[in-house]
Amino acid sequence: MKTKLIALAVAAGLGIAFTVQAKLPPAPPADPATVEAKKKAAAEAAEKGKAAMAAAQEQAVRNFQGNMKKAGKPVPKPTPIAAAAPAAPAKAATPAKPAEKAPAKKS
Repeated sequence: MKTKLIALAVAAGLGIAFTVQAKLPPAPPADPATVEAKKKAAAEAAEKGKAAMAAAQEQAVRNFQGNMKKAGKPVPKPTPIAAAAPAAPAKAATPAKPAEKAPAKKS
């Protein structure tokens, strides 16, 4: 009984949501200057995020190495990471040749 009630509530909610969404007016056209400003701001935020991530990673490495030295353990050397080779382009598929019919057996 409880499952049927939940299913009914979900179905009613979806029906109402689609009905309300259909009645909303279309979004106004975006101003090109505003779009460019948003793209520029997003790019700057991404660069700041990358710089912050690099700084945090360097700090984590320094902290790890310092803790290893304090504990008297050998500090492992960093493993070089090779860049992945670019994928070879996919070959175009060749159409299959029709199979030759075998000669009919004479009985």
